[in-house]
Amino acid sequence: MFCGTLYPEEFAEDDRMNDKWLELAVRVQSIAQAGLWYGKDKYDRERYAQLRDIAAEMLALRTDMPAERIAGLFCNESGYQTPKIDTRAAVFIDGKILLVHENDGSWSLPGGWCDVDQSVASNTEKEVREETGFTVRAERLIAVHDWRKRNVKEHVYGVMKMFVLCRYESGEFEENIETTGIGLFGRDELPEGLAAEKNTREQIEMCFGALDDPRAPTQFD
Repeated sequence: MFCGTLYPEEFAEDDRMNDKWLELAVRVQSIAQAGLWYGKDKYDRERYAQLRDIAAEMLALRTDMPAERIAGLFCNESGYQTPKIDTRAAVFIDGKILLVHENDGSWSLPGGWCDVDQSVASNTEKEVREETGFTVRAERLIAVHDWRKRNVKEHVYGVMKMFVLCRYESGEFEENIETTGIGLFGRDELPEGLAAEKNTREQIEMCFGALDDPRAPTQFD
């Protein structure tokens, strides 16, 4: 939180500093986590644990959250640190794309974190079923996007977003705890209030492009 009067160029400079601070904190955390997993010497492991605490404190200095809370979110995994996987389904019905209305009022492609017992295809189909009641078939990988490059710049862990073209098979909307409704939208009818951390307008337009061109190559960041 900033105090006083800042000019636009000062905001830009501070944003760049925050980005670098976050990048360094994430790198320190990643090194510490790998060291705790692979390290054998008890003294080295003690130092890696200290590094992990320092990474949490670095983030606490840039947020309103206490270090203990950050440690619970940021330092709760073991083993070599890898990105999380998020799947997003591009389901078209009569040329219009299916979006779900989230509990917070935003709109997004059906999807979510990939469960440990699911493949990208099965998780994509499962998320659509849970959020809409529809049965779909995952058919083609449209893109693999880096969350930090496309959606959320400042976050404590990496996310790979998988956009999957799906074929609608059957079903009607069923009430659930994750969404409040659904909508079908044409390319020029996309609603305001898209959940940018889940999908940007550009990413949805990319899905229309994949529908138009069945031979379009998969996008990779």
